[in-house]
Amino acid sequence: MTTIQWRPQVNALTKPQSYRPQVVPRGTSGYDKMAVDISTAHPVYNADLIRSVAPLIMDWIQQELISGLQVTLEDAFTFHPSMTGKMAGPDDPLPNANELLQVNVYAARAFVQAVRQKAKLERLPMNEKLPQVTSSEDTKLKLADVLNPNGVLRLTGSNLWFDENDPDSGCTISGTQSGVKKQSTFASVSNSEILLVPDIPAQAHPWNNECALSLTTQYTAHGTPRTGIYRRRLRSPLTATKMGHPNPPETGILSGNGASPLVSIKGGTVSTDERLRIQAVLDVQADRLLFSLLDMKENGAAGAEVPVAANGSFTLQGFSGSAVSSLTISVNDYASLKKLVHDQYSGRLVDILDVKVA
Repeated sequence: MTTIQWRPQVNALTKPQSYRPQVVPRGTSGYDKMAVDISTAHPVYNADLIRSVAPLIMDWIQQELISGLQVTLEDAFTFHPSMTGKMAGPDDPLPNANELLQVNVYAARAFVQAVRQKAKLERLPMNEKLPQVTSSEDTKLKLADVLNPNGVLRLTGSNLWFDENDPDSGCTISGTQSGVKKQSTFASVSNSEILLVPDIPAQAHPWNNECALSLTTQYTAHGTPRTGIYRRRLRSPLTATKMGHPNPPETGILSGNGASPLVSIKGGTVSTDERLRIQAVLDVQADRLLFSLLDMKENGAAGAEVPVAANGSFTLQGFSGSAVSSLTISVNDYASLKKLVHDQYSGRLVDILDVKVA
């Protein structure tokens, strides 16, 4: 059973010094995870249906509050509107403040009691000050977790600052198969943001485009170096050449640190050079992967999804306006690919492809 983790935290408001227990969230769940978990536990309910209905429930609650009603979901939560502000007299107008109107949410006693009875607590050691990278984005492509050799990588988080001249501190990008590069070209370094031109390490095989990022800081002149590791993998673009030829060379894609590619491009119909993306998404409900071609914008144009549940050859259709009418791929190791998508990429693995005619 998963535990609720907590650690002692210094209570700075008390003398003599005391400590308070502080819960440490394991992560953040949302509509997507809720839909998958409920559908897995109750297969009669479709995950897509649950995902589509959940925001509608929130919209309904919002409209009820706007109508001046209190919403009580029995044995769960109560929502009600409230106000904050100060008036000199009972007949004075309401203060003109953007934060006058508030929404309060309370958990029902039965709900809280059930959590208390079923939860198991796990004590963690006191927290050390560590650099924590919470997101990465290529500023040119506007895509998360992309290592673009011609772009600038933005890292955001906390406790990120380090002295660029300190040999014991810095930012390192490591290939998950091989290769390590300590970064040297920074546009800015602050506690909450770092901008750098990524120096991407060479790896053993062309399809090994997966990297890990770490940050080491030293908070005092003689302090101990402390390293934080970004929890997500970063991926650099791949190139498929001679796609205008009848028998182009195979290009490994959507792979990890293995000595052979999990997926390969075998051919396609291409009218001119184009940069696009290919993704594999885990369909938990149907226990399969869904492949599709995408343009270079999140939530942009996409080709039809192709379901895959075993090794084999598959044809992906291009999206509207694309110079790539189709790509033929070979799934070489479905089991390992599915595990990679699930374990390392939270159910969605995406590669950028530079598709070349010549």
